[in-house]
Amino acid sequence: MKGFGAIAPNNVGWMEKDRPVCGPMDAIIRPLAVAPCSSDTHASHGGSGPLDHVILGHEAVGEVVEVGNLVKNFKPGDVVVVPCCTPDWTEKNMQQRGANNAHDAGLMKSFKLLGSWDGVFAEFFKINQADANLVLKPENVSIESALMTVDMMSTGFYGVEMADVQFGETVVVFGIGPVGLMAVAGTALRGAGRIFATGSRPNCVELAKEYGATDIINYKNGDVVEQILALNGGQVDRVIIAGGDCSTMTQALCLVKPNGTIASINFYDATDSFAYPAYLWGLGMSDVTIKGGFCPGGAYRIEKLLNLIANKRIDPSKLLNYKFEGFEKIEDAFKVMDEKPRDLIKPIVYINWD
Repeated sequence: MKGFGAIAPNNVGWMEKDRPVCGPMDAIIRPLAVAPCSSDTHASHGGSGPLDHVILGHEAVGEVVEVGNLVKNFKPGDVVVVPCCTPDWTEKNMQQRGANNAHDAGLMKSFKLLGSWDGVFAEFFKINQADANLVLKPENVSIESALMTVDMMSTGFYGVEMADVQFGETVVVFGIGPVGLMAVAGTALRGAGRIFATGSRPNCVELAKEYGATDIINYKNGDVVEQILALNGGQVDRVIIAGGDCSTMTQALCLVKPNGTIASINFYDATDSFAYPAYLWGLGMSDVTIKGGFCPGGAYRIEKLLNLIANKRIDPSKLLNYKFEGFEKIEDAFKVMDEKPRDLIKPIVYINWD
């Protein structure tokens, strides 16, 4: 089969590989719509370790073409929503109380579409333990909105969950790319009273407001921390980091109150290092909680996100502002995601196999 991915670090292109083999609990799927992600481009440059002829892609809605003999809930022809994180539910780590299922056999090992095997930018791809990791696409949810649940919405909402946003609180969201925009939307759904969102791109600013941001903080207008402290009259309850670099953690520590929470869903590079003055963390005494994590996976989580869309609580399809038609256009969409023109929020590729 044909697929697009990393031939070597900083070298992407098309490749021929064997079609994946379906195990007894697995499903083989062909993509109907895919969305390149910054994690794919980051990986292609060696950001998660050198890749050698690995098909990329982890955001897809697809059609089932084959299922294993133990699969009960799916059959060929079903249109399914594919979480970016597909845990092996038999792993011992899944039995830990309160554990994030993103780490089944170790750090981020549930992220199988960018690590354990080839991803979704292919004529066919495999999903393990299909009954636990796939969801039928509801008729009243568009393919665009369904596609945005699998990573962008799931990751953005996980930042809100880690921050433990409560109704009436004041929250800062750093970054209003697609994940940050979903963090803004999730924060609003959780009932935050005031939501500061940092960013400067006009289309992202307008969408942040639509999703619930009450204040937009533009770094071009001065120091971000000083702007927020002045407007709020002091520190905030929660901070969600969905963009920036290691210095953003220092800004977050400046902003959050004692007993507050900082949640990072940002993907840092292996060469990055955190460094901040101890006094910003109250010399270790401020009871500020710092969390960082990767979005959970599995069918149950995606079903809940789809339920929000089906009942018109949120429309994540508005993230998709670059659209491509045809399997071969995956390469063009990937390049757009890598180059990130200023008006880009998120690309989608529609694939018609007829």
